[in-house]
Amino acid sequence: MLLFILLLIITFAVIFYLLRPTKTETAVQKRLEDLKVARSESTGQTILKEEGYSSNPETAQIIRQIPGAIGTLNLLRQSGQTWMVSSVMGVSLLLTVLTCWITSYFLPGIFLSVIAGILAGSIPYIYLLIMREQRFRKCDQLLPEAIDLMARGLRAGHALTAVLEMVGNEIADPISTEFTRLHEEHSLGLTLRDATMNLVSRLPRDDVRFLATAILLQKETGGNLAQILDKTANVARERSRLRGQLKIYTAQGRITGWVLCFMPFIMFGLLSMLNWDFEKLLFTEPGGRILIYIGLGLMLMGVLVIRKIIDVKV
Repeated sequence: MLLFILLLIITFAVIFYLLRPTKTETAVQKRLEDLKVARSESTGQTILKEEGYSSNPETAQIIRQIPGAIGTLNLLRQSGQTWMVSSVMGVSLLLTVLTCWITSYFLPGIFLSVIAGILAGSIPYIYLLIMREQRFRKCDQLLPEAIDLMARGLRAGHALTAVLEMVGNEIADPISTEFTRLHEEHSLGLTLRDATMNLVSRLPRDDVRFLATAILLQKETGGNLAQILDKTANVARERSRLRGQLKIYTAQGRITGWVLCFMPFIMFGLLSMLNWDFEKLLFTEPGGRILIYIGLGLMLMGVLVIRKIIDVKV
């Protein structure tokens, strides 16, 4: 039964991965939604942007009051996903309940079932964290090129708003999406400071903060913004080069962390398939359950220590 459920979950995961929309389909769908919003102006409907809690206004009001809803919304924005907060929380709750219910038939303790349910319920958030990290890394690679384009545009005599639109049209995602949104917010009446701070909240990276500081400082005190952007681009490139070197130097530590994290679970699964009677003592005996709790705690401590060692601030 357990193998059937596991196979069913893997099958649906593969189908979901293969049937997910491509980048082109997503861009076309986004363009169609923008046209739909633009047409709503003539029908008397609201053109205010949805906050992303839920498509239903009444449900959105309820979701907004739930602890962690704002953090989930920020995570969705930073990861570049178009999901609703209600969908993420609903899937997480469903996975938690189903996993607790299924594992309660196999694990001799409600505490272990709850832990398994929490781990399963965190899968959507882990996926969003991974997507956010990948998006941030791509942003770090493209940002120096975007800053150089801004500096060249300013030297050519373009205004800052035109330069922001130029970056949104010329640079690849995620920079193009974020700078297009920055230009749209500023063009629709939001002050440059507020629009820039919104950009920083969506891309909370040090290089983006440097860029925002340079733009706002030049707006308030004056100066040659093109020259400031040249220096900002050089700093971003040096930081990117240093991060690449640190990634090489810490590769062994990161691989060690992954091995230490997954090897106990892999060995437990292999030994359980070979001889379940040998492994079930950990669940049927009180001392075995205590050893499981101690082992999970020590594993968590080891992962945190290894992460602290290899996490070098640039």
